[in-house]
Amino acid sequence: MAYENLLLSQKDTVLTITINRPDQLNALNKNTIEELNKALALADVNPEVRVIILTGSGEKAFVAGADIKEFAAFSVEEGRMLSRRGQKLLFDFVENMSKPVIAAVNGFALGGGLELAMSCHIRVASDNAKMGLPEVSLGVIPGYGGTQRLTQLVGKGKAMEMIATAGMIPATEALDWGLVNHVVPAAELIAKCEEIAGKITKNSPSAIASAYRAILSGFKKNAVGYEAEIKEFGLCFGTEDFKEGTGAFMEKRKPTFTGK
Repeated sequence: MAYENLLLSQKDTVLTITINRPDQLNALNKNTIEELNKALALADVNPEVRVIILTGSGEKAFVAGADIKEFAAFSVEEGRMLSRRGQKLLFDFVENMSKPVIAAVNGFALGGGLELAMSCHIRVASDNAKMGLPEVSLGVIPGYGGTQRLTQLVGKGKAMEMIATAGMIPATEALDWGLVNHVVPAAELIAKCEEIAGKITKNSPSAIASAYRAILSGFKKNAVGYEAEIKEFGLCFGTEDFKEGTGAFMEKRKPTFTGK
């Protein structure tokens, strides 16, 4: 199957999916999310695929966020639908796949990019990677599971600090926080992911799928949290701060927020 924004390659039973929008720092637009859903769905039912590695093209970014110009003019209800549809098609979909998905985080993983990495089962970062959820600097909140998965991975205090400051942390700090599993030199990133994938492929696919379902079942109580995120994400689209934040981003200036 041909894709506009993805590159696929397979080595033995390991499939590598590369998000290929380097001029936009691999930002997630509607089409890319839909293509990822299709590619991942096909991989999940393909007996010739045992592990998926997900990465971004180029050296600058894994995924630098969502494509803001696509939703800057959305209403509250359109914002909710954006969040709900994105979570269903990609972020929840990845987390609930029966086959392990390894995020090879090269360069920037910001906003939706970090949310995508967090939805993967294993994260390996290059030593030049930088991660953050800068949404509040645009007058909105993480809407693709970020408020829930970041808290699960690093704890409530660190998650609240990271989201409220809209700051980025380097790969070494992400490793200390438990946000990523491994940090390696950029030139060794894919090789490290392939090494982990090789170890996984020696084991029972059905047992791994069962183990993942069991692990995720322990977090089902947070289903209410995901619904709350969708609601609050949508409400942000009705605020003056959202219009100011996204407008400033597209006009390449600093925003002036009023809290309205």
